[in-house]
Amino acid sequence: MKFFRRVVAWSAAILVLAIAGYLAGTWAPDQTVEQLSARWAQPPSTFINIGALRVHLRDEGPRDDSIPIVLLHGTSSSLHTWDGWAAVLRPTRRVIRMDLPGFGLTGPDPLNDYSLDNYVRFVRAVLDSLHVTRAVLAGNSLGGQIAWALALADSSRVARLVLVDAAGYPMHSTAVPIGFRIARTPVLNKLVRYSLPRSVVESSVRSVFGDPSKVTPELVDRYYDLARRTGNRGALVARYKQPSADSLAARLHELRVPTLIIWGGKDGLIPPDNAERFHRDIVGSQLVMFPALGHVPQEEDPVATVSAVKTFLAEMRTVAAR
Repeated sequence: MKFFRRVVAWSAAILVLAIAGYLAGTWAPDQTVEQLSARWAQPPSTFINIGALRVHLRDEGPRDDSIPIVLLHGTSSSLHTWDGWAAVLRPTRRVIRMDLPGFGLTGPDPLNDYSLDNYVRFVRAVLDSLHVTRAVLAGNSLGGQIAWALALADSSRVARLVLVDAAGYPMHSTAVPIGFRIARTPVLNKLVRYSLPRSVVESSVRSVFGDPSKVTPELVDRYYDLARRTGNRGALVARYKQPSADSLAARLHELRVPTLIIWGGKDGLIPPDNAERFHRDIVGSQLVMFPALGHVPQEEDPVATVSAVKTFLAEMRTVAAR
């Protein structure tokens, strides 16, 4: 019995030392907004107050554009995911993008509410603050789900929808980024608040690209740095504890907003059969598939994907001119 107790004690000690060694080697303390802003909030970035949140925002292009384009990013991303699209669109269109609560430089929601309803309220509040009464809403993943949910809640504010590998249906993923798996796993999701190996972030980003070789060190830097914004890691864990809003997808057939669906054919997180479901359920929608791209096609190939958007928006202006 004494021998058994010694074995257990030694095993526990070794485990504690192993965990301590791991944490020491992968220690990644939070970074303040001020520390991160020098690199990630260069002009034209600005911050606006929405309730208790200080929201990181970029508002570019001609102010006489009566129907701006609003771009909403996905989980663990930021407004920077739209850099390529914004560069093409802003010479002729007003382009608004923001870091959603829990992500980027905006940081965690004060009430820890990461429900779909709260995200919809947040986007509406941002639009109200900017005096935008009607917009084209485009969103990737979570951002796409927020976009179509807002269109269901208030169709008068949405001139057109662009859904990019959008969330909404029950997910049957074939590949989930390791960072998301950790955030969903008890115990591990507590460690991630203090420990964040850069290799985990790199693996997660590479897993959502159709061609992982396109993932650059600079891109990994961005995801890694912004994940460490004070409170963001805890917010990600909290988001995965929110009740599912999948049942709302049953109302997609009610949408009467012109909709473009863009999808990466190699998306393992939200596979392409979801694109077909959106296309079937949203009356009159258009579907453009990019077979070689993954879950973030706007980031992996901004030139090709924004070209489809420009064609879609040109049709909008042609109809308006008639």
